[in-house]
Amino acid sequence: QPIEPAAIRKTSEVKAPIDRTFRVFADRMGEWWHKEHSIAQGTKQVDVVVEPRAGGRWYEKGEDGSEHPWGRVVAYEPPNRLVLAWQLTREFKFDADFETTVEVLFEEQGDTTIVRFEHRDLERMGAGAAQELEAMDGGWGMLLELFKTEAERS
Repeated sequence: QPIEPAAIRKTSEVKAPIDRTFRVFADRMGEWWHKEHSIAQGTKQVDVVVEPRAGGRWYEKGEDGSEHPWGRVVAYEPPNRLVLAWQLTREFKFDADFETTVEVLFEEQGDTTIVRFEHRDLERMGAGAAQELEAMDGGWGMLLELFKTEAERS
């Protein structure tokens, strides 16, 4: 019997107010996102955009003005919750009919914000995706460290 992959879960303590922490994650993603983690072909990534509303788009912008969809915004609830539909297959190709879920929760604790990240529904990546999922786990870990650094610096 096949075993479904577990969700990728990460928790960070960010030494920044909750409002700033949420805004850096959701509204300024292009400032901390690693530029090499891009699906754009033939152009350099210059920004990552999360449109600030449920139903909004989630995409990257190329240096040449092109836009490359990653998914859509499911819930945009500042400063506590962001839910994104990740519509990139395990080959990192956009597919409007494919979807996994990225949920980020922000909880204020004094002068620190606890950030709980979860990328779930990974069983939709299909059989044999274990190697890609392991790489995604490490990738999210690196990206979340970049985010934390930016949120604490801003």
